Amino acid sequence: MSKAREIPASLPGTAGIAVHGNVASQLYDDLRRRIVSLDLPPGTVLLRAELAAEYGVSQTPLREALQRIEQDGLLHVHPQSKTVVSKIDLAQIFEAHFMRVALETEVVRQLARQPSRATMSDAMAIIRMQEAIAGDPDQLRVFQELDDSFHRALFAGLGHQRLHQLVNARSGHLGRMRKMQPHDDAKIRHILDGHKDIVAAILSGDEDKAMAAMRAHLSQTVTNAPDLRAKYPDFFT
Repeated sequence: MSKAREIPASLPGTAGIAVHGNVASQLYDDLRRRIVSLDLPPGTVLLRAELAAEYGVSQTPLREALQRIEQDGLLHVHPQSKTVVSKIDLAQIFEAHFMRVALETEVVRQLARQPSRATMSDAMAIIRMQEAIAGDPDQLRVFQELDDSFHRALFAGLGHQRLHQLVNARSGHLGRMRKMQPHDDAKIRHILDGHKDIVAAILSGDEDKAMAAMRAHLSQTVTNAPDLRAKYPDFFT
């Protein structure tokens, strides 16, 4: 895209953004969410003056938020000019996937060594919520958010929330590609079955089985990356 997209005046979750909490953090969270969800697709030009006006904030917290998103590799910030949503980079996708598999298999290994009933209860509650909306295409975004919540709950079970934040920060390109993948019945079932297998393996105390279940669950994430790049060439580097 070559021209700036208009940022809608009424954005979900942004009411009172300049009043409550840390303004820069809220701006970071909302803008990053919209980029990863492809509401702001690769190549979109963001004009900082328009963003500040639409969000009702000053340039200072907005600049900080954009710099943080740039550090995540999702923006190209041109000082005194414009900001462009970066295109999806396959190299960063495979790097993020490697890191995610390495960390998450270790997380489930440690959970299987000392299963936490509270953590597994949280994980199973998330699975039940996913099952309740699995057949509703209008709830796909909620289903995907619950998918992220499931993995975050496992990290939290070990007290490693900051590690999950690190994975999330480095997975922006991977996250965008995941949004592009078709979520048909087979894909939804793969996700749900994977979550159930992971929980069952952890509760059984079988470390190897838990690691294998997590690896199998994450295996399909990058398999169709080349196909998606061919299908959406304007979105990729």
